[in-house]
Amino acid sequence: MSVDRGLLVILEAQPGKEDELAAFLTQAQPLAAAEPGTVTWYAFKLSDTTFGIFDTFSDEAGRQAHLNGPIAAALAQAGPGLLAKDPDIQRPDILAAK
Repeated sequence: MSVDRGLLVILEAQPGKEDELAAFLTQAQPLAAAEPGTVTWYAFKLSDTTFGIFDTFSDEAGRQAHLNGPIAAALAQAGPGLLAKDPDIQRPDILAAK
């Protein structure tokens, strides 16, 4: 399977909501695992308040399915209470992978 596209989402927690955002991301893992079009899914922490998600996909249909899937829906619902600002969503093309 060729992986040639991704999603990079940077999330900034509201003050005092850092642990809740970390828990949200941890609990989202089974949802990502159930998505057939999502090849890899990572949730990570960059700083005390900055978190992120990085996913990879083998085609645009998988990426779109993820963007329209349950994690995005849950984030849209929970986001106003957890996030200091709108998520920064970037759509990188994967040039090389191991």
